[in-house]
Amino acid sequence: MKKISTLILLVSIALTGFAQTVDLRRKIEVNGTAEKEVTPDIINVSITLKEYMDGKNKVTISQLENQLEKAVNEAGIPKEDFTINNLSSYNYVYQKKKNPDFLASKQYGIKFHDLNHFNQIMSKLDAKGIQSTNIDSYDYSKINDLKNELKLKALLSAKEKAAYLLNGIGEKLGMAINIVENEDSNFPSPRPVMYMAKAAMADGNVAESDIDVKKIKLSFQVHAVFEIAK
Repeated sequence: MKKISTLILLVSIALTGFAQTVDLRRKIEVNGTAEKEVTPDIINVSITLKEYMDGKNKVTISQLENQLEKAVNEAGIPKEDFTINNLSSYNYVYQKKKNPDFLASKQYGIKFHDLNHFNQIMSKLDAKGIQSTNIDSYDYSKINDLKNELKLKALLSAKEKAAYLLNGIGEKLGMAINIVENEDSNFPSPRPVMYMAKAAMADGNVAESDIDVKKIKLSFQVHAVFEIAK
């Protein structure tokens, strides 16, 4: 008899503990979305220069690099936004000794805030020494502020939706129980870019860039659970 009483007591305690962990509140679950498109104001471009033979004379990387550095300075690009990304050969000196005809190449990175400077720079370079140009990445300077703004808008959208639905059945919205955010943003893919070979017009001015910068689309979804007020 004592064993049965003990067993009943243990079962009662277990059921009581289980009841305390089960959330018996009435709830409503909704999703809210907010999105916005912005034009990138930070465009990272790589330019690869390569030595070439002009008849019997070699136009060297040093000559091409000096041209580029001068053009970058004249365009008002800060020094920290102009970097060397890659040299074609880590043993460049050895390659030159082994093969005098070896043509070295060098890749540079430039951070642009205005792509009109791109054509301005390219128009001052030796076109034969330009191997390739490429947009490596895009960014938006105020992206963190924009993300926070959209997250809040998505949450308010979810709250408004929940309140609207509950009002339709004569219920009132209570406090938020759980909030989960999800980002589904779309950044344009890096791609090769073409520069205008005749960027300098007849009057000496530089033509505006013909590069089409795709917009960044930021999209946030919030899954929210609200209590239905008593």
